[in-house]
Amino acid sequence: MSANMHIFENPSTLAETLADDVGARLAAAIAARGTASLAVSGGSTPKAFFRSLSRRELDWSKVTVTLVDERFVPPENERSNHRLVADNLLKDGAAQARFVPLYHAAETAEAAAAIASERTTSLGAPFDVVVLGMGTDGHTASFFPGGTRLEEALDPTTPRGVITMEAEGAGEPRLTFTFSSLQDAGCLVLHIEGSGKKEVLAQAEAPGDEAEMPIRAVLRRATSPLQIYWAP
Repeated sequence: MSANMHIFENPSTLAETLADDVGARLAAAIAARGTASLAVSGGSTPKAFFRSLSRRELDWSKVTVTLVDERFVPPENERSNHRLVADNLLKDGAAQARFVPLYHAAETAEAAAAIASERTTSLGAPFDVVVLGMGTDGHTASFFPGGTRLEEALDPTTPRGVITMEAEGAGEPRLTFTFSSLQDAGCLVLHIEGSGKKEVLAQAEAPGDEAEMPIRAVLRRATSPLQIYWAP
């Protein structure tokens, strides 16, 4: 697949530009179909981007936001991606957006994933915009090295939807969209910051096993051109 590298002087400039670009994509989708869909990732990296995007002038009532992946914890938990998005993105104009969570108060993560798969079908496919992150271990979404269902998650023939994942580096059990759900987004973004992440990306671009560095699956096999946004 092809990838385009966008390099910025600092994280603040990256956040503003990425917000402009994602906002334009969402506006174009609304103009074309009347609705738009956005799937975002957690972690500390996207906070400034979320805040910038929340201030963009869009018909937010026609935008549906969901998560690329989630920990199996309730939204009041400080490690919840739902909480991160609520605190940083779903405010200002973006408070009017529809949010579809992945976590549900079910007895097991597997039961929650089944509910999430059913409820996210209303978003349609493919997503208009997907914003991925990447860990220093080469994971993206909840595709962790050594993950219990990593092979299934990365298999492009696995149906669209949400599945569970457990791994040593994951902490809590996770809920994650499958690779097939993300690979054909209208705009597929990898947002990373810092020299360490850039070095990990360089390692992932070299020959090697996708199971050892799952971000390689996105770099190699995503059907949408990957837009990489990086700042030191």
